[in-house]
Amino acid sequence: MNGFVPTATRRIGTSFVVLADGVSCKYELMDELREVAVRTALFAYLDGLTSLSYDGTLRWDQTASFEFADEVIAIRQTRGRGINKPATLDAALSITTAFTPFHRQPPYDDLQGPDGYPRYKYEGTDPNFFTNRALRACMDLELPLVYFIGVRRGVYKPDYPIFVIGDDPNRLEFTLGYSRAEIGRDVSTLSPVERRYIARQTRSRLHQPIFREQVLSAYTGACAICHLKHSQLLDAAHIIADSKPRGDPVVVNGIALCKIHHAAFDQNLLGIRPDYQVVINNELLRETDGPMLKHGLQEMHGETLSLPHRSSARPDASRLEERFAEFCAAS
Repeated sequence: MNGFVPTATRRIGTSFVVLADGVSCKYELMDELREVAVRTALFAYLDGLTSLSYDGTLRWDQTASFEFADEVIAIRQTRGRGINKPATLDAALSITTAFTPFHRQPPYDDLQGPDGYPRYKYEGTDPNFFTNRALRACMDLELPLVYFIGVRRGVYKPDYPIFVIGDDPNRLEFTLGYSRAEIGRDVSTLSPVERRYIARQTRSRLHQPIFREQVLSAYTGACAICHLKHSQLLDAAHIIADSKPRGDPVVVNGIALCKIHHAAFDQNLLGIRPDYQVVINNELLRETDGPMLKHGLQEMHGETLSLPHRSSARPDASRLEERFAEFCAAS
């Protein structure tokens, strides 16, 4: 389940004016009960769809619309527009970031502020453009929405509930958060520990799906060690863990590995030298067990990684060196 629990709501008048950083926004508001009910129904609908997907992703055509009280409501906007405000709602219902290949992907700093919170750019430069006002209404009314993250061409990972917790007309961007309690939070006062926690949460929820698809694409959907090609059994393994300073979710910090080799890598039973050679833990090499140990791990000792064709996607040698030192210390 998505974890969203509607709070008590109130009926809103027909005239509602908000002044935020000098930006005047007038809404003609309907019943907020309906706004919440639509979102609750949408989250349940998406729960059902994603439960049928092994990785929680959905095709573009699956996210067009859904039925609510005999009405068809658009879930996301047509291609080319990121903010979706259905005609019968006052606030935005979803936002979308389209997928682009890793070598054209904007830097993660463009999607994440120095405080760790993700950012979402305005549509255009007019803060009062109707879609920008609709997204601002989510903040003013404390309404959640869905963030569709493009992970492959025509494939999206829905993340919800997401909240608009801040608005910066000067930078033409909104700040996104993960709970209603964060709305209006002064992010400039966050402690270093809080910043690290929020950054980790942002990486996990928003960047990890993109990281996985970009890494698997760079390795043509196959394990770099054993060449297994079943995507359900493949992971994008971090060379440096994402909890560490250089554990960024970028392709050069990733290797496509099957689940057994990923687990062995994480547990320092398998290491990868900076020259891309696979090394198996000495104790594991001396063990006698079934065919999985023999063929799946022991016979991989001394093998060389299959690397991406594009040199810019290959593992960063300095990260491999740091990670291999950790393997040697644990062996």
